[in-house]
Amino acid sequence: MNATFDFTHHRILVTGASSGIGREIALQLIASGAQVFALGRDALALSQLGCETLCLDIANSAALDLALQDLPPMHGLVNCAGISRLEPAAAISSEAFDQVMNVNARAAAQVASRVAAAMIKAKISGSIVNVSSQASLVALEDHLGYCASKAALDAITRVQCAEWGRFGIRVNSVNPTVTLTPMAQMAWSDPARRDPALAAIPLGRFAQTVEVALPVLFLLSDAASMISGVSLPIDGGYTSR
Repeated sequence: MNATFDFTHHRILVTGASSGIGREIALQLIASGAQVFALGRDALALSQLGCETLCLDIANSAALDLALQDLPPMHGLVNCAGISRLEPAAAISSEAFDQVMNVNARAAAQVASRVAAAMIKAKISGSIVNVSSQASLVALEDHLGYCASKAALDAITRVQCAEWGRFGIRVNSVNPTVTLTPMAQMAWSDPARRDPALAAIPLGRFAQTVEVALPVLFLLSDAASMISGVSLPIDGGYTSR
């Protein structure tokens, strides 16, 4: 799969860059000439990317603010850090719900807030992409907290678009279907769960990480210069039903 983008002289922060979709996005951006700042929890995995790294737990609000203060103004941001805690709706725990919301919604909003403030001060017309999920658009059993957090992220995206557009900052989200990352392979390994999900996708398969990364690069690029406030399903048609 080939797509050509040129992010030379662009500084782009990618959260959740240790693995999965975030790692693929970071690698694609590096290959496209960007100066990538990769944020994640796995120091070894980050070091193998060959770019600037920030190793921390994004749920730690104070540590996150300290790390972001030391960064130069960005031209782009990809909020990809995310977790899932599977619980049935009749047995949710406050601990799991709060953890998922803190990482998937609050931390993403905090990162974008600080990055956008620096963009505005430096008069940079940047682009922000929040990695949401098809779970914000449909009901998935045992995913109440995850669905709620991704729906919140889509709402966050729209508010950011409305507030920051006047400064030339575009904000969009992408909403992938099940993507073959380690987290997804664990969550969807049971045939009883996997097979009905595949049957509901018109294309009949789950996504590869590169199939999410390249649309993200498009939204970061000048090719999407008039696109803002969009939540883009990357789901093989799943949410069309």
